[in-house]
Amino acid sequence: MTRACILTVSDTRDLRTDKSGKLIASQLESHGVTVMARHVVIDNIVDIQQQFLAFEQLGPDLIVTNGGTGIAQRDVTIAALTPLLPTMIPGFGEAFRELSFEEIGTRALASKAEAGFNVRNQLCYCLPGSTNACRTALDQLILPEFEHLLYERHK
Repeated sequence: MTRACILTVSDTRDLRTDKSGKLIASQLESHGVTVMARHVVIDNIVDIQQQFLAFEQLGPDLIVTNGGTGIAQRDVTIAALTPLLPTMIPGFGEAFRELSFEEIGTRALASKAEAGFNVRNQLCYCLPGSTNACRTALDQLILPEFEHLLYERHK
């Protein structure tokens, strides 16, 4: 059985008000994934890295983050996590921005959504904080493909 942890990066949300994290959990669970943990941290590189590494220790197959992937100065998720993802999956970000462009136009260019594998070969997705963006990523990219990516990585 596939297991996942969900990390929300936000200066304004908590577990109770985190709609995107709840959506991610619900969608994953509806596809047979066990959500091991959910946590919210502020937009701070050290806090993001600390919680991400704590999630690594739990041994999930997937770590999904949401929030902090834009171009605002406070959006530091990608800066925090890129050093922890030595194997990137460039096609994920490219495909996500293409799908987003179809939905929201040129605003999609500001998204730094990414995916990759950490040193423990856990598949990690870094999504925007928007609930609609998370739904798009889950429905069109993550849910159809995560099992294949995990299989390829572990063969």
